[in-house]
Amino acid sequence: MTADLRKADLQKSTAPGVRPATLRRRAHAAIARSAAGDRSLAVLIGTLLLVAGTLVALLSYGVFGAARAGRPLLDPMILEVLRTQQFAARLVAVAVGLLLVVLGLLWAARSLRPEPRPDLVLDGGQDTSIVVNAAAAADAVAMQAGELPGVGRVRARLVGTEAAPALRVTLWLADDADVRDVLARLDGEVLATARSSLGLTALPAAVRLELDSAPAGPRVA
Repeated sequence: MTADLRKADLQKSTAPGVRPATLRRRAHAAIARSAAGDRSLAVLIGTLLLVAGTLVALLSYGVFGAARAGRPLLDPMILEVLRTQQFAARLVAVAVGLLLVVLGLLWAARSLRPEPRPDLVLDGGQDTSIVVNAAAAADAVAMQAGELPGVGRVRARLVGTEAAPALRVTLWLADDADVRDVLARLDGEVLATARSSLGLTALPAAVRLELDSAPAGPRVA
């Protein structure tokens, strides 16, 4: 059994200086990794290709004139230049192809790179700063949440950015766990302690609930 609980912030009253729109963006980071950049680029490329294809289709159907529809797509002067400067045209074609390959590889690498785990910098004084490792902060949350009644295992991960961190928590609950009580204590104790310790006014969290598998009983011969 799996349940996803998505909340912009578990205690909005503790974040009076944070706008609701900002909380929603940070909550989305807690739920899943953002793909807005990839989607925007894909939509842009698709739109450009659609516009180009539409213009070519209109040209072939004679929308821009019957005489123009009977001529080659490229202007004869351009074709003549390509015929006389074949070596330069090939170099340009190869360069454009390599550029597209590099851009495609960069896009793929950006999409497949691991999700960043932000380390948090706390103000320790005028000339001192305290850095809290992302893994250490997540482990502390997981350790405290694992002590709640009815919780068998916990996995926590700090995501987002240094300026706008968020938590992604997975709880494995026992069969007799009180889900409402677990979530209330997770909010009021674990996440409240994390916000206070890290000096954060808001810490959006996405909580995923799993039913912990019961241990196998002894076999009787």
